Amino acid sequence: MKKKLLLGFVAILSLQLTYAQKSTLSVEKIMQDPIWMGTFPSDVSWGAHSENIYFKYNPEKNPEDSLYKININNRDKIVKVDWREQEKLLPSRGDFNDAHTWKVYTRDNSLFIYDLKKRNEKQLLELGQPIQDPQFLADENMLSFVLDNNAYTYNLETGVLKKLTNIESGDKKEKKEKELSAQDEWLKQENLELLDVVEQREKKKKATEEYREMTGKPEPYTYYAGKKRVYNLTVSPDARYVTFNLITRKENKDTGVPDYTDASGYTVDLPARSKVGGEQSEVEMAIYNVEQDTVYNVQTDALPGIQDLPDYVKDYPDKEWEKENREVIPSGPYFSENGKKAVVNVRSHDNKDRWIAALDLETGALQSLDRQRDEAWIAGPGIGYSFGGATMGWLPDNKTIYFQSEESGYSHLYLLNTESGKKQQLTSGDYEVFDPFLSKDKKHWFLTTSAEGPGVRHFYKMPVRGGKMEKLTQLTGNNEVYLSPDENYMAIRYSYSNKPWELYLKKTSAKAEAVQLTSGQSEEFSSYDWRDPEMIMFEAQDGAKVPARLYVPTAAAKNGAAVIFVHGAGYLQNAHQWWSTYFREYMFHNLLTDLGYTVLDIDYRGSAGYGRDWRTGIYRHMGGKDLSDQVAGANYLIENQNIDPERIGIYGGSYGGFITLMAMFTEPETFKSGAALRSVTDWAHYNHGYTSNILNEPVNDPIAYRRSSPIYFAEGLEGNLLIAHGMTDTNVHFQDVVRLAQRLIELGKEDWELAVFPVEDHGFVEPSSWTDEYRRILELFNETLLK
Repeated sequence: MKKKLLLGFVAILSLQLTYAQKSTLSVEKIMQDPIWMGTFPSDVSWGAHSENIYFKYNPEKNPEDSLYKININNRDKIVKVDWREQEKLLPSRGDFNDAHTWKVYTRDNSLFIYDLKKRNEKQLLELGQPIQDPQFLADENMLSFVLDNNAYTYNLETGVLKKLTNIESGDKKEKKEKELSAQDEWLKQENLELLDVVEQREKKKKATEEYREMTGKPEPYTYYAGKKRVYNLTVSPDARYVTFNLITRKENKDTGVPDYTDASGYTVDLPARSKVGGEQSEVEMAIYNVEQDTVYNVQTDALPGIQDLPDYVKDYPDKEWEKENREVIPSGPYFSENGKKAVVNVRSHDNKDRWIAALDLETGALQSLDRQRDEAWIAGPGIGYSFGGATMGWLPDNKTIYFQSEESGYSHLYLLNTESGKKQQLTSGDYEVFDPFLSKDKKHWFLTTSAEGPGVRHFYKMPVRGGKMEKLTQLTGNNEVYLSPDENYMAIRYSYSNKPWELYLKKTSAKAEAVQLTSGQSEEFSSYDWRDPEMIMFEAQDGAKVPARLYVPTAAAKNGAAVIFVHGAGYLQNAHQWWSTYFREYMFHNLLTDLGYTVLDIDYRGSAGYGRDWRTGIYRHMGGKDLSDQVAGANYLIENQNIDPERIGIYGGSYGGFITLMAMFTEPETFKSGAALRSVTDWAHYNHGYTSNILNEPVNDPIAYRRSSPIYFAEGLEGNLLIAHGMTDTNVHFQDVVRLAQRLIELGKEDWELAVFPVEDHGFVEPSSWTDEYRRILELFNETLLK
């Protein structure tokens, strides 16, 4: 017996030593403060005169990044920007006139204008309160801005300041004077007898009130918002209308997240969200008619299909579904340049509909121009979410609007004539469009697309009415382009699969060469030969082609075991050819591959970058096709990479942790071991905005929640499971894994462990936490997949 134990100990020790010697990487090395990798540019912007590129950088290895600049005429010199120069830089927010010769903006709560030709800044107004959202109107001698939740105009020629609205919070105050006590009445009368001026003022005030009552002269109009919060005040370009939103907040019970390590020494409850299915805020849009001095609401009850029920109701035949006007969220409006027309983007609370509607500014009535219905949920690049963010606006003809839609199955750019109703699709194909914007002369589009493949991004130029797209970038990977104000140059933040982000400069021409401006990799980081993962496609159970990144060890190192990585967020892309936001995991995959593991990183169903059908493939069943894609990936490894079917592990964080749990609970014959990090265990306990899109609401669609939540399938655990979670996680609450742990205890499950991280939120910060977590993951795989 002693001899067997000794031989087993020697075998394990030999195994650990063997694999420790196969890589120059270690968990401790790759999970240390990322500053060891070098410094890489972020937050790129241009100076107002197209001479300097500004970006965050940290070559000195300070506790945080600082602002640096490169002058395009002296490209070899990277200069740190001191605080004096920073204070003089034009704020990124603000508005240009059409000729881009003037810019208005706020600084230190005051209103400024900058003359780009003369390079001269002038302070226009200081009103003792924050001035917000300055804009040029159609008459560019006029500006609008918001102050204390009211709209104003300012005439640049005359200096006249005009208040357009009179909006107040709370209810209308009664004007009747409250009755005074005997003591207060005596003091008032004594004061009036002693002070003649005060008595005369009091008499004049009373006479004025009596005259108004006699003549019927109305008081100045005031709109009282009551308990509703006013936001998004927008002045029409002709200054005839001011639109604003009113939001009525609902009181929902928040989930407390205790912080046991607060500096005070006491347990402190952190502010946290409510759970999916709670009452949602009501959002209205109102119009302040300046000429009529009155307010009326935008009317949404006539939108086509406003009472339509979702298809899933047929799964609940015993429930009575009442047809009624659905709650909606209006955003915008988007005004034509002359201010005479406006469109509104309206989304339904149940996530099934999006209307683009013409707004009658005189009445508040809406006329639908385009309805987009999705029985799953409305989303996609440029389509926006509840409170805006959509690609939308007008062409200079004051008749044509532009927007993005998934009508074709992919998010593309469209034009629509608001007078004829004619719609034109400007881009088309099995790819997506990102962040389109008009050129200064409004004759062209600049846009980023995945036209050359979902794993790459390029920047293009296209005629405003459609036509051939001219590709302006050439480097394979991701090209994040920041166009100079004069549109002559592109600052490009570029990366490739195994090359972190660097800054490049290129003339805005297809034929020009991109010049690299930064080179931030440390010597230690660049000394390792980081892998360029192979981009592959494998077949899913339903015949779909699933994209993935594959890491293959050398024949000498290969150990027959495999690890599948599941990215988080659900709607996110990671099987691409640029530097991953999961850079720690990427380095960990290099370590695993050095140790002989084959690693597969899958863009499963629900991932971004592959169009509407891929995005909605998880509707009403998370843990369905997104999980079967992981199983198909495992089968691919067995059939094509000579992987032992008894030695496959899986891991991931957040949504990836959720999939890992579902894999370990429902596919035990496929996955021997798994590490579930910061994982959702019961979707009924996650937030509303994300979850209700995919699973509807628990009270209305309990079927979707029950088949999508791992806690209901915990009895299926057969393999080896590591659960890791931050205790101060305000996104996926620690309560999730506490409830699951109790369930596993009650089920008598043995081969699982829970690692807690007392000081960590959803995204870990401390290198010690990262190191401890990934040390546990590596030990799990080494100890269970290599035996």
